[in-house]
Amino acid sequence: MSQEYQPQALEQTLQNEWAESNRFAVYPDDTREKFYCLAMFPYPSGKLHMGHVRNYTIADVIARYQRMLGKNVLQPMGWDAFGLPAENAAIQNRVPPAEWTLNNIADMRQQLARLGFAYDWDRELATCTPEYYRWEQWFFTRLMKKGLAYKKEADVNWCETDQTVLANEQVVDGKCWRCDNPVERKAINQWFIKITDYAQELLDDLDTLTDWPEQVRTMQRNWIGRSEGATVRFPFGDTPIEVYTTRPDTLMGATYLALAPQHPLVVTAAAENPELDAFCQTISASTVAEADMATMEKLGMDTGLRARHPLTDEPLPIWVANFVLMGYGSGAVMSVPAHDQRDWEFASKYALPIVQVVSDTPETPADLSTGAYLQRGPLMQSAHFDGLDFDAAFDAIVDELESKGLGCRSVNFRLRDWGVSRQRYWGAPIPVINCASCGAVPVPDEQLPVILPTDVAFQGVGSPIKDMPTFYETTCPSCNAPAIRETDTFDTFMESSWYYARYASANNGEAMLDQEANHWLEVDQYVGGIEHAILHLLYARFFHKLMRDAGLVSSDEPFKRLLTQGMVLKDGAKMSKSRGNTVDPQALIDRYGADTVRLFSMFAAPPEQSLEWSDSGVEGAHRFIKRLWRLVHEFEDATEIPPAPQWSDAQKLLRRKTHETISKVTDDYGRRQTFNTAVAAIMELCNELSRHPSQDLLDRAAVSEGLHAVLRMLWPITPHLSEYLWRTFTGDDFAESAWPSVDETALNRDAFEIVVQVNGKVRGKIEVPAAADNAEIEALAKANANVQRFLQGTTIKKVIVIPQKLVNIVAQ
Repeated sequence: MSQEYQPQALEQTLQNEWAESNRFAVYPDDTREKFYCLAMFPYPSGKLHMGHVRNYTIADVIARYQRMLGKNVLQPMGWDAFGLPAENAAIQNRVPPAEWTLNNIADMRQQLARLGFAYDWDRELATCTPEYYRWEQWFFTRLMKKGLAYKKEADVNWCETDQTVLANEQVVDGKCWRCDNPVERKAINQWFIKITDYAQELLDDLDTLTDWPEQVRTMQRNWIGRSEGATVRFPFGDTPIEVYTTRPDTLMGATYLALAPQHPLVVTAAAENPELDAFCQTISASTVAEADMATMEKLGMDTGLRARHPLTDEPLPIWVANFVLMGYGSGAVMSVPAHDQRDWEFASKYALPIVQVVSDTPETPADLSTGAYLQRGPLMQSAHFDGLDFDAAFDAIVDELESKGLGCRSVNFRLRDWGVSRQRYWGAPIPVINCASCGAVPVPDEQLPVILPTDVAFQGVGSPIKDMPTFYETTCPSCNAPAIRETDTFDTFMESSWYYARYASANNGEAMLDQEANHWLEVDQYVGGIEHAILHLLYARFFHKLMRDAGLVSSDEPFKRLLTQGMVLKDGAKMSKSRGNTVDPQALIDRYGADTVRLFSMFAAPPEQSLEWSDSGVEGAHRFIKRLWRLVHEFEDATEIPPAPQWSDAQKLLRRKTHETISKVTDDYGRRQTFNTAVAAIMELCNELSRHPSQDLLDRAAVSEGLHAVLRMLWPITPHLSEYLWRTFTGDDFAESAWPSVDETALNRDAFEIVVQVNGKVRGKIEVPAAADNAEIEALAKANANVQRFLQGTTIKKVIVIPQKLVNIVAQ
């Protein structure tokens, strides 16, 4: 074996072998436990970055470890290939998005292969191919027929820069999540899917996801936002104004109603009031992001309309306000300025009444000069409800509303239906034909897929298919009259909401999913960034339940265990081109080899924490690999161990270290998923192995046993190095289904070092035979010279012995 480590040639040789033998292709096998390991698939930007490397290395380590446990492991890879970046690149470079995307896929596939990931490439998919989105279109037509997909005009988040609608989750601090430009409000016809029909189930099933980070589950709970309250009807002409409130106990403090500018009552009033109409037009153009409502300036105008209070029958002014969203609830809010900060700010600005109805005690009203009183407490100024606490007031007031037919108990969710229409080109066409007579008609199965034209030319940022009569002119499937094909495309989160299932049936051209999907699902291990906690992960959970209810899958959830890896930082900031702090993975691979890059990615930080880039850390990982290379080279494998060997004390210590390391690394890889501590333990073992003499057969046997364990334990992280060294060290092919087992007898100790305390402070350490009883341990502790020094002139009151750990002598 060459003493010089040459990773490029070594790694390329093994990668070629793996590819030629289709080493990591898998098929259902009921004789073995299955394990489906998946990392979130990438957008094909054309070049891997260090975040990709870390994400996919984590997943590959888990997949390879599970293979070594003898499981039938599926780890596929594909491409989240639709989206705005391809359009932007097409406009800038005058290249069709399809060509740009497919070229990038080819480049990135090669980069992933160079990192040695154990992918089943036979299942590769790209969401931009008709073979993929055909089934998405087919499924959408089923949702239409079940009433779960519908079209309506709605206020939406509109990005003028990208000329498209954004989901609420895609608006970050009032700006587009992609281009970072301001988002405005706009009324437009949109397709929606009824995720709200599944809100309670999505919430309840979070409790079953015990192997997900609690942070992610909390974020989803908050986004779904279940609350228990009351629907209150404020009389107004023939049609009461309905509002939802979680604080019916404050109803007697309501002093005005606030309505969204799109509320039907406001629209009617504005038609006869030019000033009101102009105001509504102005605030309608502002952001619809809920997060912005708390911080933006509160603006409003009195409509001149008056409702009646449902309990007192007093008139209440109706205002139009910019902080009320038509898409949330009924588009109307019961305003209680004494007990809601937003309402207080609005009332203070426009000199509206502020009536306190809750306080710590009725005799001590709160100071409302600087803000609302938000705590719960006994009622005051609430007629016969005075003195009731929150729960009693809630029940009593709702009971009275119900008796009057003006209210009822209700449950509300913050979650809104998923708007899936996008006005951009590079996406899956929505399979709908709009007929003047028949309305929106789903495209028949035999006409699917509706293929997106790929030979297009861009004129500005709009979608070119809107100007292609050959695409949108068609006939109605129901009546054969001339009709118009939908030119909007799906939100790209549609494609990423079910791709994990398609991998399991990737080669079936006759069905969206088949029985193989049920064999592999649910995904046993999913790996991706915390930034996907709400967007992708919530949509995928929802889509999975839709597929379950359509009989396509049998499980309730898509992902059993979730690992959210941290970002890769450099100079304290996230790597990005704009900051000039990126590191090219390919340059590192060319210099150090893929195994060094993989090892550094796993060793530098726990997977869920941010990784701070360090050039010296990469150098350190490379040095360790070269040390291991030399260590294996310097030892002759000793596979013949005599029966009942008489190990020396030094050999026993080394074997104990080997098997303690196996035990720890097994736990770190499997239960804890702390790969950095696993690497640290392996490095410690290598240090011990390098220091141990090799004078006789049993010395060599102890070292060889340790090296065998090291090469096996490192295979998930440095597969090229481990596999090559295994062959050269043992002369055998690497058995990837043979994770090293712990020899419990090697863990046995003849003696233990125990700490001795006097009155809780460490005063000595003693060597205690493993077979010693408490009395013997106590005697050894008292006999320790330093302990005796601290016991002089005292009386021992009590001795506490914790076997194999410590002795505490209590003395006065």
